[in-house]
Amino acid sequence: MGVIEKQEMMNKESEFMMFKTTYLNNYFEKLDLSSNEPDWNLMILQTMKFKDFLDCKALLDMMDDDEYVGKYKFILQTKFEEMVEWFITKKLGVTTRPIPAYAPNNRKVSLVIKREGGYRKVTEYNLWPMIAKEIGFEYSEGKLMRLMYAMYLDVLVYCHKFKTIQSNVPDKEITRKGNSEK
Repeated sequence: MGVIEKQEMMNKESEFMMFKTTYLNNYFEKLDLSSNEPDWNLMILQTMKFKDFLDCKALLDMMDDDEYVGKYKFILQTKFEEMVEWFITKKLGVTTRPIPAYAPNNRKVSLVIKREGGYRKVTEYNLWPMIAKEIGFEYSEGKLMRLMYAMYLDVLVYCHKFKTIQSNVPDKEITRKGNSEK
């Protein structure tokens, strides 16, 4: 193909791209997308039920995105409490703990505590007093926050990490077949 032919081909591609862009822009502008459109993230959260551990894992994975947590904070708090209740009562069979978690004087404890490094890092750097203050308690109640976390979430987080690692490990049978074929 000569230089002139290549140039003609590029011009045709350029014209096609301009038409495509213009057409698509006009099309989407005519769609009249408004605030009446459903928020799919909200709908997914509202219909989410906890029947097995994968449902818990799905919610915990959603909460890795700080922007998402900020936008859907209140519904996530409700779903998080539902998840903890399912996990503690149905999965573990513990029926003696109040759900949601309450501190003395009937103060509800928000269990949605996100920190880099989790329980170990928060404990190592003694951040529990700061977490207590962030969720409306006094600095002196940091030990209570640590206890609440351990009572309600420590096992859940452990299971989440275990399931995540387990899902990334190849099946032994597949590994054996792969080694025997070599």
